[in-house]
Amino acid sequence: MEVNKIAIITAVLSTGMMAGIFFTWSNAVKPGIGKLDDMIYLSALQSMNRVILNPLFYIVFILPILFLPISTALNFGAKEVFHVKLLFAATIVYWSGAFLVTLFGNIPLNELLNNTHLERLSMEELSKLRVRIENKWNTFNVIRTISSCIAFILVILSILQKNN
Repeated sequence: MEVNKIAIITAVLSTGMMAGIFFTWSNAVKPGIGKLDDMIYLSALQSMNRVILNPLFYIVFILPILFLPISTALNFGAKEVFHVKLLFAATIVYWSGAFLVTLFGNIPLNELLNNTHLERLSMEELSKLRVRIENKWNTFNVIRTISSCIAFILVILSILQKNN
């Protein structure tokens, strides 16, 4: 199999997997735990954020960051210019809306929560911490969800366009 095909398949699968992860967090996980009281909500989010940081997640998270631009570069100069433009757009959308938002939005909030000893906080401090984290985290995740879904669609469209 050609390197170009392996790269585009990896880009499509990994981008789709990340879109699914972000969507699940936005659609089910966060609304579900959002109904919990402050201590249980923060504990649950803290626990999930710690558990998700595992080798398999890191691999799936890194793959679209690498393979979207690799696929774009491998197709640069191809006769199907629109195909390359779609790949480039997918790369920009994913990098800006999923990767950079994660890096500069969600991760700092996750680190704040991870470094907090929740059991040492008063009810008022727990409430303030939740207010400080919850809406920002949810907003950043919606941006990641939309961006990764758009990137996923763009990569699929690029494949369909190339095959026409």
